[in-house]
Amino acid sequence: MSNVYQFEANSLAGQPVPLSQFRGKVLLIVNTASECGFTPQYAGLQALHDAYAARGLEVLGFPCNQFGKQEPGDAQQIGQFCEARFGVTFPMFAKIDVKGADAHPLYQWLTSEKRGVLGTQAIKWNFTKFLLRRDGTVYKRYAPMTKPEEIRADIETLMADPAA
Repeated sequence: MSNVYQFEANSLAGQPVPLSQFRGKVLLIVNTASECGFTPQYAGLQALHDAYAARGLEVLGFPCNQFGKQEPGDAQQIGQFCEARFGVTFPMFAKIDVKGADAHPLYQWLTSEKRGVLGTQAIKWNFTKFLLRRDGTVYKRYAPMTKPEEIRADIETLMADPAA
């Protein structure tokens, strides 16, 4: 696969969503969890969405329960939590695996495109972030401790370049 548009994932409502519907947008793809020390990053992710959505940024949240079982809820609980606690309005998807034999094909591709710290491929924890160019290719990968606001400069760079 050469870009993110080849994939689809289920929405929280269980409906298939072809990622090609985000063609031409800068994407920030994040594996999320509701009971993690990094969960407050939802607020920062929503702030990025609010600041840049009109200019073509889409934040995409992918709940995952693989790290400390920190996303135990079902789709309805996840959606209610995100909306009530953080006012999340960006697209949230059905819970997936992001590592191991059952990793969603999207995450198999993302991790093969951009390795993490010390060249590791696997996702190490919740709130690992991938920033993608408008052409659907991966620009950068960010560790869980990277706060969403620390990504603003890179988002601005991609926003400024219509070919990026």
